[in-house]
Amino acid sequence: MQVEELLKLVETVLDERKAHQIKVLDVRKKSSITDYMVVATATSTRHAQSLCEYVVEKVKENGMQPLGIEGQPGSDWVLLDLGDVVLHVMTGQAREFYQLEKLWSVDGEKTE
Repeated sequence: MQVEELLKLVETVLDERKAHQIKVLDVRKKSSITDYMVVATATSTRHAQSLCEYVVEKVKENGMQPLGIEGQPGSDWVLLDLGDVVLHVMTGQAREFYQLEKLWSVDGEKTE
C-alpha cells in the first residue's frame, strides 16, 4: 500500500468513527522515522482506544501489519505506528497539554 493510500485510509476511518480535529502533519523533512503524523481528538479514553482498533482492523484488511501500538486501555493518548504514518489519538485535554502540532511546526508553518 502506498503512503498516500494509507494516509487516506487512516483519515477516512477516523472521520467515519467520529474523531475530531483530524490534522495531518507532513514531517518528511523533519524526521527520518516517519513521513506523516496524524493527530486526532477522541471524546474519551475508550473512544481513543476504539479509533486505533478500527484503524488497525482496516489496515490489516488491506494487507498491512501495524508495527506497534502504545497506550493502555484508559490512556488519554494512544499511538499507532504504521511505518510511514504514525497516528496519535488523544483526548482533548491531552492534546491541548502536549500540543504536538506546535512541537512539529517549524520553518514558519502555521497550525490551527
